[in-house]
Amino acid sequence: MFKNNFTTFFIVLSLSLIGCAKRGNITGGLKDTLPPILKSSFPKNFSTQFNAKEIKLNFDEFVKLRDLNKQLIISPPMKHEPFILPTNASKFITIQLNDTLQPNTTYSFNFGQSIADNNEGNPLNQFKYVFSTGTYIDSLSLGGTIKDAFEKVPDNFVSVMLYEKNETFNDSVVFNQTPRYVTNTLDSLKTFRLENLKAGKYLLVAIKDKNKNNKFNPREEKIGFIKQTITIPNDTLFELELFKEVLPFKTYKPAQVSGNKLLLPYDGKQDFTKSKPKVVLKNGATIVPSIVTQFPKKDSLHIWFKPLKADSLRVSVTHKDYNKEYTIRIKNQKKDTLTATALQSGDINFNERFVIETSNPLVKIDSSKISLTNAAKEKVVFQMEHDAFNQKIFFDFKKTPSEKYNFTILPEAFTDLLDNKNDSLSYKLTTRKAEDFGNLLLKLQNVKRFPVIIELTNSNGDVKATAYSTETTSIDFNLIEPALYSVRLIYDDNKNKRYDTGNFLAKQYSEEVVYLSKEIDVRANWDVEQVFDVSLPYIPEPVKKPVKKKSSF
Repeated sequence: MFKNNFTTFFIVLSLSLIGCAKRGNITGGLKDTLPPILKSSFPKNFSTQFNAKEIKLNFDEFVKLRDLNKQLIISPPMKHEPFILPTNASKFITIQLNDTLQPNTTYSFNFGQSIADNNEGNPLNQFKYVFSTGTYIDSLSLGGTIKDAFEKVPDNFVSVMLYEKNETFNDSVVFNQTPRYVTNTLDSLKTFRLENLKAGKYLLVAIKDKNKNNKFNPREEKIGFIKQTITIPNDTLFELELFKEVLPFKTYKPAQVSGNKLLLPYDGKQDFTKSKPKVVLKNGATIVPSIVTQFPKKDSLHIWFKPLKADSLRVSVTHKDYNKEYTIRIKNQKKDTLTATALQSGDINFNERFVIETSNPLVKIDSSKISLTNAAKEKVVFQMEHDAFNQKIFFDFKKTPSEKYNFTILPEAFTDLLDNKNDSLSYKLTTRKAEDFGNLLLKLQNVKRFPVIIELTNSNGDVKATAYSTETTSIDFNLIEPALYSVRLIYDDNKNKRYDTGNFLAKQYSEEVVYLSKEIDVRANWDVEQVFDVSLPYIPEPVKKPVKKKSSF
């Protein structure tokens, strides 16, 4: 009897446990967070007297390659890139060499974060395969940081290169030869380290290598360099500032764009503040009167002339040491009409000038036909400046808060090159209350030299206010738009009141730029006082709220 009861109890208990087991969930254990491990390689990593055509890497689990074209750095660069297989998941990676290896040279394949396990994507960080065609592995290194000469944050994926200064070296190597050694900051680093170097003398260069050919293309790419020769071994940490060069002035064949205008493209964001290109237009041996202006927001000039009958025109361009001549066929096309456009409408800030841009270059402005009145119909005194090259007219006048203004321009106040005249024009402007704006007092400390340019920029990098100081260290930015501002200081070493970039061949660095580490929160009806210690490096800090004070006009 007891035996039968025990048997029954055992069966019921077993069924209960089975039922419980069915209700349970399989967790699968802890998530894999470990990167793959290299089990073996052939030839072995860090081999010497290397002469193989193929390299095999064997891992402890299935791996996959990702972003190999961005992450893999081969130093010295190879003329013919190797084939790296497979493209799908595998425990093996094969590197097929397609280049003749240099004798007595240490090669490094740095895979960055391109090798990852197939399941979880855990990367094998900065895995390197190194070999030497000589009897030893070069073991010297060089490091440093990169920054942008003008912007707050430098580009990612910047190539840092060493060119050997041997008997064939010249400065043009950066344009037409690959470097002896190369590394890359990849997508998250602002530091660099070149390893497995041999002793010697080198040129150190950084390039934002957009076309990934290990050569400098000044039309599209930024460059940074150290002027002095780098001797290795060297334990100095170098800082490389990248900048975009202004290309030498060079024009391209003009194109006719209307019955009275040619478009002349040129290279680079040229500085025409001191001298402008001289353009001579000829119909046969006769000089055709013309006016040259800047095409807005384009690297091109407009050459204006009165419509004429001619099969072709000769265009000669002179600027400093540059000379070029073109012949262009002329077609009968529609001529340009005169329009005037205000660059502001509605609100105008207290610190800005009212600007009118004309479609055609003006040869005459009759100021007696231009008047400015306020809401009470009282005349307001204004000063006028005509920038003929940029086809703009600037009007400056004292503005009072909460006021309405009206510019009235009578017919025939403007006369252009084609004898076109304007119709009646009217522009209405208003100012806001002073309490809608904020004030910023900036106190500079440890300025190394003068003059300096101080600029306030918004979150998009647009310059919203600027000041120029030849000796003053207290800078007032009054009645500015409420916003979060960044502050930068430019050492204007050539005193031309603008930032000047560097030039590699001239061994010229960019003008020095310093940023305030934090943004400044300027609010409506607030006064903000901020110390800017120019000697401190740029380190972003959280924004602090200013102390509220009563604003006064």
